Amino acid sequence: MIEIILGVIVVISFCLIIFVIQNNLFQLAIIKIDKAEEDISMYLDKKKELLNRSRPIIKKELKKDDFLVELEADTSTFNNFDLHNLLKDSYNKLFRIIDENEKLMKSDSLMKLLDDLNSTEENIVGAIKFYNDTVVEFNKLVVSFPSNIVALFRHYKKKDFYNNEKREIFEILNRE
Repeated sequence: MIEIILGVIVVISFCLIIFVIQNNLFQLAIIKIDKAEEDISMYLDKKKELLNRSRPIIKKELKKDDFLVELEADTSTFNNFDLHNLLKDSYNKLFRIIDENEKLMKSDSLMKLLDDLNSTEENIVGAIKFYNDTVVEFNKLVVSFPSNIVALFRHYKKKDFYNNEKREIFEILNRE
């Protein structure tokens, strides 16, 4: 009788230890995702500010009053995914305008802004890579045993990626 009680206690203890370990893996992934989201948000705000600073220069040089008017919208309600897409489109428009108008290349202030924009863009790419890599870890935990039991109890759902490339990689890993 004592052996059965002792065996049940050992099994329950073992299950609790596994539950705690898996829960800690989720918590670590969540902390990393939150940090990546904060970094992305900070870099996106900086990118928006730099793009806004380029507008008066373009308006002055090219007499274009409608340049990047989408940046005037209230983006405070945008999530990072939507803001990233908006700023990526604006960034591409800026470079198209610069490619089409050589006299913009002579503006020192615009060239300085472009250097800052390129640096910020590299930071965004790095932060998004870190975010996507961490989301892959998190999503693996959500679907794999025994961590999927923790996900069920804690109501964790798979998170979205910033681009389809990581989503495709994750789907391939799920099939293996």
